[in-house]
Amino acid sequence: MDVLSDAIATMRTGRPHSSRQDKYAPWGMRFEASDGAGFHVVLQGSAWLLPENGAPLAVGPGDVVFLAHGRGHALASDVAVPLEEVRVRPDGRWPEATPPEGPPTGARTILLCGAYGLDRARAHPLLAELPEVVHLPARVGAHRSLRTAIELLGTELEEPQPGSDTVVTSLLDTLLLYILRAWWQRERHGDGHPTGWAGALADPAVAAALHAIHHTPSHPWTVGELGARGGLSRAAFARRFTALVGEPPLAYLTRWRMTTAGRLLRSADLPLRLVAQRTGYTSEFAFAKAFKREYGVAPGQYRKRAS
Repeated sequence: MDVLSDAIATMRTGRPHSSRQDKYAPWGMRFEASDGAGFHVVLQGSAWLLPENGAPLAVGPGDVVFLAHGRGHALASDVAVPLEEVRVRPDGRWPEATPPEGPPTGARTILLCGAYGLDRARAHPLLAELPEVVHLPARVGAHRSLRTAIELLGTELEEPQPGSDTVVTSLLDTLLLYILRAWWQRERHGDGHPTGWAGALADPAVAAALHAIHHTPSHPWTVGELGARGGLSRAAFARRFTALVGEPPLAYLTRWRMTTAGRLLRSADLPLRLVAQRTGYTSEFAFAKAFKREYGVAPGQYRKRAS
């Protein structure tokens, strides 16, 4: 997989969930803090996003907001209306909307809301550097794939068909990738030179090294070998990689190997010997020592806890 897909796959847990909300002013919904991430899309009308930290944000038709860090927030027809707590049920479904008393008279707003479970114990730095609120305003011709995924998801939630549960789950996973792709593309093509992971994914030499690490973490990579992939000397590559990614190449390699090991132990019934080989360790003992140093428990204990 590519770097962005890998980062999502290693953090995602459980099934994502979503809801189509049909609201008539005045209305307000408060979402409590969680370990996951959430998004809201305005399909019709308008709303105010009220982040836990920061100024209210007006969102209009077609706007997408993504909250990567799970902080509490609210959506409302106006900044001053009372807020109703929204809690996802244990089965992952959203509570049914409270019907209005009598015919609705206020302005109508239709929303798509969704949430993803994330394992923040192994947060990938690519996601950790996102701002509290990612706002993607609707613009003609912009992010066409994202708009298509939103339209498909909205239709599936409005008119469920046989197989909708699987379709919705797949669309939510796709939507998450499109949101993040749209954000980094905007950062990459914005004013000035992109920094951080937006810059890392845009830099040919650093991106080539990241792809090599993610594609084959078991290879005994050296800084010189990774730099050569992008046509840079060892020293020049190390400086550029560290400046953009936030840590030296071999430190990131170790991080990714351990992240991959954790995923294999959680999801695959492989002997420790094979997990060690797939993550670049020549012996089970060396792997177990490195894993315990990183996670604080032995690989076998970690697998039992995860199961």
